[in-house]
Amino acid sequence: MLKEFEEKRGDREVENLFKILEKITEIKDNESERIRKSGHNALPVLSEKLEQALNLCEELEKDYLETQKVCQKQIKSNQELRKREWDKFIDDMNFKCQRIDNAFEEKEEELRDLYADLKHKLNIADI
Repeated sequence: MLKEFEEKRGDREVENLFKILEKITEIKDNESERIRKSGHNALPVLSEKLEQALNLCEELEKDYLETQKVCQKQIKSNQELRKREWDKFIDDMNFKCQRIDNAFEEKEEELRDLYADLKHKLNIADI
């Protein structure tokens, strides 16, 4: 019984292999030519579309680089403007600090003179 089962199984496998071989031969004979024809028709279109995509990419890269240059110039210009504004601010602050120091020194001198004068008057009054 086992031997009979193995023979039937072997026969089915052989039949399946022949069916597969027939399908492969049919595909090879019929479909390969159809695939070649569709490839010959589609490849030029695909090539053209790829060329267009490549051109668009090159244009985008060119536009990006130009925009990048403009942005870098603007950034540099803004940095220079901020540096000039900062330098002006520092100069103004130094000038104002100097004016305050001068005013303080003048008031200090006036107070010294006032107290020296008062001290002199008090010394005269004591005599």
